[in-house]
Amino acid sequence: MVEIKTDTALEAMREAGRVVAHALAAVRAAAAVGVRLRELDEVARTVLTEAGARSPFLGYRPSFAPTPFPAVICVSVNDAISHGIPDDCRLRDGDLVGVDCGAELDGWTGDAAISFTVGTPRPADLELVAATQRALDAGIAAATVGRRIGDISHAVGTVARKAGCGMPADFGGHGIGRRMHEDPHVPNHGRPGRGFPLRPGLTLAIEPMLMAGGRDDYRTDPDGWTLRTIDGSRAAHFEHTVAITEDGPRILTLP
Repeated sequence: MVEIKTDTALEAMREAGRVVAHALAAVRAAAAVGVRLRELDEVARTVLTEAGARSPFLGYRPSFAPTPFPAVICVSVNDAISHGIPDDCRLRDGDLVGVDCGAELDGWTGDAAISFTVGTPRPADLELVAATQRALDAGIAAATVGRRIGDISHAVGTVARKAGCGMPADFGGHGIGRRMHEDPHVPNHGRPGRGFPLRPGLTLAIEPMLMAGGRDDYRTDPDGWTLRTIDGSRAAHFEHTVAITEDGPRILTLP
């Protein structure tokens, strides 16, 4: 079932989205060579706690997962595409880091992700991050009244393929609102003019995940969560929670 949100609901989601943005900014500021991934999770926990928000990630267990997720952020490094579990590994010079975070506040949810490099960046990583950001921007630009989910998917996929990147099959964006994952599914590739119609009040998490190697297949770590590229190539991930409005797409997870 797809819920169309009222203006009041959108304002509540905007507050949840603001918490997510602040958590991601704090994590990025704390990320440096030598910092443990678990420390980044503690930074995000502090932001959520001080805002009076809870994490929709902590304890989340979808059908594919063998255990509940044990953290409030996903931290995916280098060849990890998404769902990385923060542990005691330390960041190294040149690492490419993807961080995904959600927040639930007063019954409404926000979800966003960023990717960045630590220390001395590889030029190829900067190109991958920029391409993934462009894919997100293109998807958001296509999220207008009168179009369809397939238009968002096509916009994201066109940028990714032009950059020579792969995208993990079966994973993409999603509806969001009272829960982190709601209908409809938002694939990162598709045909324009197809799929669920975009109506005012529809809220979506648009999230391209690009893999530099160009392949769409992936593997899952023994932890049952972390997705990795098959060929060891780097991956990047960006996401925003977006509302469809008569005035155009409204990003709910900006600072």
